[in-house]
Order: sequence, then structure tokens, then C-alpha cells
Amino acid sequence: MVRGIVWSKRAEKLFFDILEFYYVRNKSKTYSRKINSEIKQLIKILAKQPFLGRKTKKNNIRVLIKGNYKIFYEIKPEKIVILLVWDTRQNPENFKL
Repeated sequence: MVRGIVWSKRAEKLFFDILEFYYVRNKSKTYSRKINSEIKQLIKILAKQPFLGRKTKKNNIRVLIKGNYKIFYEIKPEKIVILLVWDTRQNPENFKL
């Protein structure tokens, strides 16, 4: 069953911040576009296979790992809510799910 994908406002902002960080750091959009493309492709797969990610300690929340990125999401009956896209190279003290 294909489920709709919904991004939380926090997930949208944090993902945009990641893309912006690499754009500024690299002075090029190339890497940011690559990250964006890879994450969006992975999320399309999640729509078809929502149980692909690993379970977390929190109920109905799973995590899918792609390289240096973790996508935390919640499975709901009709949709998948993207809660957070985390670049694992960031300071772990800033991580809050």
C-alpha cells in the first residue's frame, strides 16, 4: 500500500539547513543537489515500503539510514510523517527527536 508522505515543519527546516550549510561551505549547489536527490528518492521508496527502516525505542517511529544521513519517520494509517533528517556529522548534543 502506497502511503502519502508529509514533512513536519521541523524536518523541512532542518533539511533545508543541511542543504544550505553545504551550499555555503562548498560555494556550490552540486553537493546539496546530490543530497536532496538521494533523500527524496529514498523517501519515495518509503512510501511503498514503510517498514524498511529500523524500529526505534519510540512507538511507530523508525529510522532509515543512508550514508551520513538518518531519516526518522512515523508510520500512520494513511501517511508517513518525516520527523527529522539528521546529518550524523553534526554535534550529537543538538540531536533531539
